[in-house]
Amino acid sequence: MNMIRNDHGAACGGRLMSVAEAAKLIDTGRFLCIAGDETPLRALPRGNWIGGTIPYFMAAGGGQTNREQVFVNEIEPFGTAPLIRLYDVASLSRVCADAPDNGYSIIIIPAFSAAHSFYARNAPGFEDMFVKPLVGWVSGVHLDQLEQAQPAVVDGRSGEFDTERAVVMHVTLPPERYARVEIVNLMRQGSGDRIRFPETGFSAGDCLVNGAPVRFADYLEARGADLQLPLVADYSGALVNVSLKGVDAAQRRVDFYAPVFDDVEYRFAEAQPGAGHPVANDEGSAVAFSCNCVLNYVYEGLEGRTTGAFTGPMTFGEIAFLLLNQTLVYLSVDRI
Repeated sequence: MNMIRNDHGAACGGRLMSVAEAAKLIDTGRFLCIAGDETPLRALPRGNWIGGTIPYFMAAGGGQTNREQVFVNEIEPFGTAPLIRLYDVASLSRVCADAPDNGYSIIIIPAFSAAHSFYARNAPGFEDMFVKPLVGWVSGVHLDQLEQAQPAVVDGRSGEFDTERAVVMHVTLPPERYARVEIVNLMRQGSGDRIRFPETGFSAGDCLVNGAPVRFADYLEARGADLQLPLVADYSGALVNVSLKGVDAAQRRVDFYAPVFDDVEYRFAEAQPGAGHPVANDEGSAVAFSCNCVLNYVYEGLEGRTTGAFTGPMTFGEIAFLLLNQTLVYLSVDRI
């Protein structure tokens, strides 16, 4: 499988670089997807790029927290200039309908925003969802600044930082190419209690455990639950994680990094025996974009460890059509 290369012979995919290096790339007019802490992102010039705030990365040399450099993915235009658009809650449902018939879209959504909530709840019903490849991530902040800093996305054309809208780059591919989105989930659904929630949302008070009503926070406490393990829903064989953000002891409320749905049954995850993050394999050279969850970075101790060809931002949520948690997502562009 051939490595995707740009007109200058450099492999697509991404790497960490200094602000000065990134600025030089921007000034050439290339199309870029950039992740970084807010300060270095604000130092970049305007140009054909989209970005999001995050200080955690999987670099070629291993996982790291880096607040000075930025991670840059170069997007191969294949002769047709990609389109950059901002989407608010009113227009977000058109994100796939606006995408090219043959191509892919990269989306970045600010965490805890109205767009984040709307996308998480409604993406399965968007027009052309699952028909046109859509991949991306949820921007975030340093975990020590969750209460002070606000996740943002950037429209590089104007340099505008936005905390409520999603930014998207639509990329057209030639007829001999096609895009493929893949998910790597190290969790499997356990065989324990069946859990349902009466309301869809990013938090829960009450729930049903094996059909019996209970306060979810009380259930977690009584069970001695490991909050590092997500809830897992089985969508006809596709396993989707919902990670637990924490428990508000005063309100007896449990908060999540993605919404739970009122019509879905969940069970706590079991880690797959012997599972580890993927490293370079037969498909490694075809990886054009990838991102991983910051919870994997923290819980699995990925600082200083590598995941082969899968480099990129460690995020507050991964998008492979739907909003995901505790997964690795990647995009490849292959020849027919």
